[in-house]
Amino acid sequence: MRSKLHRYCARMTGSVIDGEDVVQDALVKAIEAAPSAGPIANPEGWLFRIAHNAALDFLRRRARERTLEFTEDTDMVVETRSAIEDREIVAASLRTFMRLPLSQRSSVILADVLGNSLRETAEIVDGNVLAIKGALQRGRERLRGFAAEDDNGPVPELDEPDRQRLKTYVDLFNAHDFDAIKAMLAEDIRFEVVNKVRRDGKSALPYFTNYGARPHWRLLAGFVDGRPAALVYDGEDPDERIKYFVLLEWTGDQVTSIRDFVFARYAMEGADIRVMD
Repeated sequence: MRSKLHRYCARMTGSVIDGEDVVQDALVKAIEAAPSAGPIANPEGWLFRIAHNAALDFLRRRARERTLEFTEDTDMVVETRSAIEDREIVAASLRTFMRLPLSQRSSVILADVLGNSLRETAEIVDGNVLAIKGALQRGRERLRGFAAEDDNGPVPELDEPDRQRLKTYVDLFNAHDFDAIKAMLAEDIRFEVVNKVRRDGKSALPYFTNYGARPHWRLLAGFVDGRPAALVYDGEDPDERIKYFVLLEWTGDQVTSIRDFVFARYAMEGADIRVMD
């Protein structure tokens, strides 16, 4: 279920990174709620409702999110769409989904991207079928309008010191100079292989040993959803397609956080990936 939950949460938050944070929050809430939930007739719907509420909580907390009003008409009929329109909706960028009001966004993602029925969608968002029909109709109309617009924004920029730190990390990794990389790490570094393990501190890192045994994995400096990242590709792949990414955080010249998505490659779907010049 994790990759399917991520498809929803990433589109609700407008970022594959924020979407993963919301998925993790939702799974923790589900684990905490399960013992007192009693028999769960529809586990998938129950989990999606928790994820939906977690996404709404995230959006409320995010300072830059504007207040959105629910103004959908409830008497609109959902029209028949073509297969081309279906594909356009599924392929819409995360930034595009963020331009929809919350109720339209959740309805389109649940119904058109994830394939839920109107009844299932209404149950997940705790709404009614007529309201979902209205939100879905308006959301689809807006997405059709957005599809005609240019969605390519400028490549993000970093100031020169941060740019050099990221490039140095990438160059040392590609040279397999992991001793030099370890010298860059803070003693209390936060380390996460998403969907697998979290650890703190330099001594808890078999990480570079694992990469040392895989010399074909290479890095590029770049951005994921506007955030600086090391983009990972297989040097033995003739297309050199980006397979996943690693997020790095710095304090001064020390790396304070490594977040590796090698086991969460579902996060690549819809990600805005840019290679640094």
